[in-house]
Amino acid sequence: MIKRTDIQKLVENSIAGTDLFLVGLKISADNCIEVLVDSPQGIDLKRCTAISRVIESGLNRDVEDFELTVSSAGLDLPFQVLQQYLKYIGKEVEIVFKNGKKLKATLTTADTNAISISYTVLKKEEGVKRKKPVTETTVYQLNEIKSTKPVINF
Repeated sequence: MIKRTDIQKLVENSIAGTDLFLVGLKISADNCIEVLVDSPQGIDLKRCTAISRVIESGLNRDVEDFELTVSSAGLDLPFQVLQQYLKYIGKEVEIVFKNGKKLKATLTTADTNAISISYTVLKKEEGVKRKKPVTETTVYQLNEIKSTKPVINF
């Protein structure tokens, strides 16, 4: 059986010294290996192919038959690692909380425990008929969040 730690070491060795980071690694019972990588500038097919070749060279097909997929994390998948949050600072994200509430906001900061977001709300000031847009900033603990994804605007 192919060990997760072996694949992880191969990936980490192949991305060492680059701006790439490992987002996810799955190995199914029938040795289907899925590796998700990303970088602050995004990732192209050439870089995925290079990582794939490193992994394949480190495994022996005579001992274990496997299927390998190396790809970018994708815009439709929820964030899995801190580096993804850091990549999207200053950009709009959609957050789904564990209580079911959804929120679209601009990600302002992130660390291993919490994120800070800013968003605009309409608030009525005393003595004024119309509500005015006010930017609010809120901090949420990561353990309150079910998923966070980038918002794609066309």
